[in-house]
Amino acid sequence: MAFMKITSPHAHSPGNTGNVMQQVMLACIPGLIALSYFFGPGTLINVVMACATAVACEAGVLKLRNRPIAFYLKDYSALVTGVLLGLALPPYCPWWVVVVGTASAIILAKQLYGGMGYNPFNPAMVGYVILLISFPVEMTQWAAPRPLLEEGQALIGPLSALQQIWFGLPVTDSMGIERGFDSYTGATPLDVFKQNNSQLLEQLYSSAPIFSEGRWAGAGYEWANVGFLIGGLYLLYKRIFTWHAPVSMLASIFVLSAIFYDAGSSNSGGSPLLHLFSGATMLGAFFIATDPVSSAVSTRGRLIYGAGIGALVYIIRVWGNYPDAVAFAVLLMNFAAPFIDHYTLPRTYGHNKSRRATEKQEG
Repeated sequence: MAFMKITSPHAHSPGNTGNVMQQVMLACIPGLIALSYFFGPGTLINVVMACATAVACEAGVLKLRNRPIAFYLKDYSALVTGVLLGLALPPYCPWWVVVVGTASAIILAKQLYGGMGYNPFNPAMVGYVILLISFPVEMTQWAAPRPLLEEGQALIGPLSALQQIWFGLPVTDSMGIERGFDSYTGATPLDVFKQNNSQLLEQLYSSAPIFSEGRWAGAGYEWANVGFLIGGLYLLYKRIFTWHAPVSMLASIFVLSAIFYDAGSSNSGGSPLLHLFSGATMLGAFFIATDPVSSAVSTRGRLIYGAGIGALVYIIRVWGNYPDAVAFAVLLMNFAAPFIDHYTLPRTYGHNKSRRATEKQEG
C-alpha cells in the first residue's frame, strides 16, 4: 500500500533580496528622469555620490565586523539607501551634505543595529532627518524648476554643477553665462503655501509662479511625483510589496486634505492634489513606507501604519514647523510599528482567532 506524504503548504518565489532591490532601483528611474529634466543634473549627481558613499561605508563596517563583504554587498540594500537619500536631497547641495547623510544612514541607522533586517528605523530617513536638523540652510536651498528660470537662462550644465557641488564656484549655465547660485534656487510649492497667510488659494495660485506655471501642485514637483507614482505602480505590478501601506497613506492624506480644504480660503490647509503631488509624497508612499524591515508586518498593521504616516504628514505640513514631513512621519511610525504588530498579529494557521504577540499558543 502506498502512502502519500502530506507536508505543510509552502510559498515559492524565484526572487531574492538582491532582485527585489534591483527592481526598486529600476522603479526610481521615472522619478529621477523627471527631476533631471526639470531641475538639471543635480539629483543624478546626488544619487551617484550617495551610492558610492553607501557602498564604501557598508564595506568598511563589514570589514570591521569581520563579515564577508561581497556576500552582503550583493543584496544591493546599501545602494537602495543611497538612491533614496540622493533623490530626497536638494539638487546641488554641497558634497559633504550627501556624504554625512549617507554615512549616518548606513553606519548609525543600519550597521550599528546589526545590518539589514535588524534596523528599527528607515536608514534613508534617519540620514535625511540628521541633515535637516544639523544643516537647515543647505537642506532648504532647492533649485528652481525649468519653467521658473529667467528668460534666456538655461539649466545648470553638468560641469558647472560639479564645480558648485564640490567647490562652491559660480554657476555657468548650459549657455555659458556665469550666474550666482542664488539665481537658481527658489521656494518649493509647500514652502510657498506654508508662508501664505492672507491670500485666497485662487489668488495664490495665480500670483505665485511655482503654481501658475504648473498644472496641479507646482511646476516640476508634480511631474516628479507622477514619475514616482509610475514607479510605485510598477512595483505593485511586480508584487514587490502589497498595496496596503502606500494606498492607506495616500488615502489618509486625501481625506484629511479634503476635510480641511475649506473651499480655498486663506486659512485652507490646501487641496488634495497639492498634498498628493507636492514634496516627497509619492516617493514616501511607494519607496519609503513600504520598507519591510521598519514597517508593520500584518495586513491590518500595514493599513494602520500607512494611515498613520499620511495623517502625520498632513498634520506637520499644515500645523507644524516643516513644509514637508515624510521623513519625520515615517520615523515616528517606525517607533509605533512594534506596538501595531503587537495588536494586529494575523490568525495563526489552524486557529480560529488572532492573538497578541505576548500570548502563548496552546500546544
